[in-house]
Amino acid sequence: MLDNTSVETQKHNSKVKKAIERCQLDLQKNPNNAKLHIRLGDLYLQWHLDIFNSCQYIDEAITEYQCALETYMDSPEIYYKIGKAQFYKGDLDKAINYLNMSLEKNNKYAEAYLALAETYTRKAYFFEAINAAKQAIKYKPFRNSCAHFLLHKLYQASSFRDFKKTAQSKFEYIMSLLTFIFDKKAISNVCRSISYLRFFPILLTGFYYIQIGNIESAIELYASAIEQAPGFVPLYCLLGDAYLAVGHFEDAITEYKMAIWLDSLNIPAYRHLCQAYEEQGDYDRAIEIYLKLISIMPTVPDFHSNLANLYYVKGEIPSAISQYQTAITLNPNKRWTSVIAQTLGFVYQENQNDIDAAICSYQNAYTMTPEDIDIYINLGSAFYDKEDYDNAVTVYRKALELEPENAKIHCNLGFLHWGKGNTEEAIKEYELAIKYDDTYDIAYNNLGVIYLDDLGRVQKAIELFKKSAETNPNYALAHFNLARAITIVGDKIEAAKLYQIAQDINKVTNEIDPQDIVDKINGLFS
Repeated sequence: MLDNTSVETQKHNSKVKKAIERCQLDLQKNPNNAKLHIRLGDLYLQWHLDIFNSCQYIDEAITEYQCALETYMDSPEIYYKIGKAQFYKGDLDKAINYLNMSLEKNNKYAEAYLALAETYTRKAYFFEAINAAKQAIKYKPFRNSCAHFLLHKLYQASSFRDFKKTAQSKFEYIMSLLTFIFDKKAISNVCRSISYLRFFPILLTGFYYIQIGNIESAIELYASAIEQAPGFVPLYCLLGDAYLAVGHFEDAITEYKMAIWLDSLNIPAYRHLCQAYEEQGDYDRAIEIYLKLISIMPTVPDFHSNLANLYYVKGEIPSAISQYQTAITLNPNKRWTSVIAQTLGFVYQENQNDIDAAICSYQNAYTMTPEDIDIYINLGSAFYDKEDYDNAVTVYRKALELEPENAKIHCNLGFLHWGKGNTEEAIKEYELAIKYDDTYDIAYNNLGVIYLDDLGRVQKAIELFKKSAETNPNYALAHFNLARAITIVGDKIEAAKLYQIAQDINKVTNEIDPQDIVDKINGLFS
């Protein structure tokens, strides 16, 4: 398949090359022939845009158009052609400048308006792009399938949960079909798209390589295909995905950027670019891309929640809260929205110390998914932080109606009863927690503290602290409390060892005030 394509490509390139040579010969005889310069510029541009051509001829095209412009200074067509060439070169500001000059010469030039719309789209100036596309249709209403299709894509990109834009998108798509046969550029674009079917075997082979874990072969395949067809956008995304799978973040980022450059409405490329930046730890650039995504599709809740997560990781809590709130407002899926509401509640509770706002968020989540046991745990915790112990107990009791054997809820109830001075109830709840989860390190530790500090049963406390440390060797508090208990029975050497273990673990976990450990060690031998 690839070999046949190469033969066809060589034949096509040979024809273009011969046409260019003929124009060059004619220009040697008549160097001031503006029409020949335009023709040569068109040929260079045609060769440059061939997806199977890896060479760059855009500067040559611009040079020829500028030579023609010296003869026809007031030609809107030449300004338009230079603007299009600058667009393909990537100098979008110059492209806009030349296209505007073309429209100054002829303010009804539909092709220039369409080119301007495409340029604004690539710059992510979508409002301006829509206006320019509408102007293109206004001055060429029945032969502008491309402008209708561009409007369809622009409206579609921002139509999530927006009935009006959804309807506009569908209308423009229908109009693009109705006017298709009258638009030569649209026909050419479709033929170009159909030609991409020849890449199906490459895509299938690459998919097979990915599935069997042979990523390097997939990378080689996609890179080779891009060399043969540097204008085929999906290949850049696939190559980026392959690089991302093996941790080559910079290479992946380059490919996604190229895909976006060729198609500024390529939403999957934006998403994967964000993922690459996140995995690389470059949160600032990931945020920048999410903001651009939101400018394209402002009503997609996932973008806002992902952006909120990034702001949270960076410690920009007010921005994170704002984006979580937007995500909750936009999403119609109750279960998904409940999760975001719980996340927002956690942020209020842990980072803003706004307990009332946290409780409100958890209650909002409860109204959407009352069967979610995590909501009860979070809401009970918030009531506890507010010192509203009665409501906390009520919430946990309600949760036990759903899951009577939930160890964490029993443990939380034990902590509540202990805080209220109900020692017997606390012991009962901790024992139930251990019964339903015999590896529950926190329940063992907390029950041990009650036996040690409230009841004075040192040996029982030692057994519980040892069990806690056995189930979780990295639990600094269990080692610390075990050292306290062993100190009472007089084994100061063993206690010192345990305090040292607690101190070492605590450097990582930060469970205990380091000074408390130092004071205990110093007090052993004073």
